[in-house]
Amino acid sequence: MSFKLERIAGAYWKGNENNKMLTRIYGLAFATKEELEAFEKMQEEARKRDHRKIGKELKLFTISDLIGAGLPLMQPKGMVVRKEIEDYLWELHKNKGYDRVWTPHITKKGLYETSGHAAKFGEELFRVKGGDEEFFMKPMNCPHHMQIFCDNQFSYRDMPVRYFEPATVYRYEKAGQLSGLTRVRSITQDDGHLFCRVSQIGDEVSTIVEIIKKFYTTMNMMNGYWVRFSVRGDDKSMYLGSDEVWEKSESALEKAAKENKLNYKRVEGEAAFYGPKLDFMFKDAIGREWQLATIQCDFNLPERFDLHFINEKGESERPVVIHRAISGSLERFMGVMIEHYAGNFPLWLSPIQVKIVPVRENHNEAAIKIGNELKELGIRIDCDTNEGNMGGKIRDAKNNRVPYTVIIGDKDLAVNKITVESRDKGQLGQMPLEEFIEKIKKEKENRE
Repeated sequence: MSFKLERIAGAYWKGNENNKMLTRIYGLAFATKEELEAFEKMQEEARKRDHRKIGKELKLFTISDLIGAGLPLMQPKGMVVRKEIEDYLWELHKNKGYDRVWTPHITKKGLYETSGHAAKFGEELFRVKGGDEEFFMKPMNCPHHMQIFCDNQFSYRDMPVRYFEPATVYRYEKAGQLSGLTRVRSITQDDGHLFCRVSQIGDEVSTIVEIIKKFYTTMNMMNGYWVRFSVRGDDKSMYLGSDEVWEKSESALEKAAKENKLNYKRVEGEAAFYGPKLDFMFKDAIGREWQLATIQCDFNLPERFDLHFINEKGESERPVVIHRAISGSLERFMGVMIEHYAGNFPLWLSPIQVKIVPVRENHNEAAIKIGNELKELGIRIDCDTNEGNMGGKIRDAKNNRVPYTVIIGDKDLAVNKITVESRDKGQLGQMPLEEFIEKIKKEKENRE
């Protein structure tokens, strides 16, 4: 065995600030010295990739004391990354039968009393007063989507019904638990809810799995993934619904996992309070594991909200609800992506995709012309015609992790070409502008 004292920290006895302050000792223990060294190396790399550090350097997001901890603000560059992720998620869903919906940020107390969230989450819910009325900031979207379903008269021919909403929800996380983008109080879920028949669960889960695999293949995170099949624990008082309902929902979800040949492990006590779930576990570039996508099977909330559609016999039938999120939350996923790529985003995600650097002032006009041509093609550019030497401008492009730097000088104008430097591949040399445009268009469109 190999041991090492890592750090110490203060901690109140039983977590109560009125009790005595104790000292908590953190240590590391591995079977071999080599494993300990490998872990320490990963930790050092993780510190270099810390999304809070890189986010500040690249001006991606801001945490303001005046606004509050856990309530991050997206800077313009950060909003580009966030919007690209959101747009890609919708692109993967729009031809799969999903409809976009929108729901408000607050709701009357009764909605969460009916759903069971008020009793389950208690002090984690933000309360808002409006005159003599009391509202909650929504902690999740599912009860709202059920109200949309409920306001329609569906038949079996309409099933499944699929709603998609990238919506911000709010949960009171304790201050000590908050961390940059990965643990926040305002959480934007790429949320979706599917209302279907029991016989349709397998096909719907297959479609969601297809989307998950496509999304995380693009993000280069599919290697070594596994799925945690989260079911009820022994304390059944923590969960809604009868044993019969839980047996049915766990059986349906496990069957879907088998049909999709998912590498899953059954884990007791990790289910949502309304149903079992498949939590997808992915590894980032340095081997850390993250729980990101989720698929949840719910027979309970349709019962509590008395949802129904008309079946072939003209009778009311209860739908099943499948809750699913692909990225989990946009804030947390952005934090993971910043660290996964160490700020070196692929071209399609990069806030600035091309920086144009004129060698001298007399090259500014040509640089601006090329920049405008790229902008018209939807390429995000920074045409640096500010005063300063070329070397400083190129260093700035590298510091900001810009994928491509285009240099315009006398030698380039003489042969009607540009000089291109790649962040990842180094000097690419001179090439016609048209060739460069085709190269980055292909790279952007294919999300390489």
